[in-house]
Amino acid sequence: MTLSISPMVRETILHLADAPLDYPRDGHADRLARVLLGELVRMPAERLYLPVSDHPKIRALADALSANPADRGTIAQWARRLALGERTLTRLIARETGLSFGRWRQQLHLLVAIRELAGGTQVQRVSESLGYESVTAFITMFEKALGRSPTRYFAARSQSQPSDAPGED
Repeated sequence: MTLSISPMVRETILHLADAPLDYPRDGHADRLARVLLGELVRMPAERLYLPVSDHPKIRALADALSANPADRGTIAQWARRLALGERTLTRLIARETGLSFGRWRQQLHLLVAIRELAGGTQVQRVSESLGYESVTAFITMFEKALGRSPTRYFAARSQSQPSDAPGED
């Protein structure tokens, strides 16, 4: 599961990452960690995940596509690269990840896109880096998967803050 975190939670995580692991009980870092845990349970879950298997063939596929997400190889091409039959690879991906090859690659693209867009990369550059033939095709995929265009997705994330009352969104 992936959480959509508020700017405060992000900064708290970054601050605690620099804290010593053996911080004193009831000290500043301990209090901050407790606040963080309380806030994390309130953060909305995103529909973003990339199941990856320890199976050597799936791991090789994941590593190759992570290194070059623009690779638009078909399942048949990937099967040849991995020295497998196409049907064998199709079944293996479904068994190991719970997703079809196309859906799995789309999830990878979404995660890369969100990382890059959050870092300030322009939509056109992200689209190109993922191998989309047009920005429109990339935006359409993004909207279908996440319900909003990249611009609206990030605008909503920057404006959304969890309410103070439990159960309200």
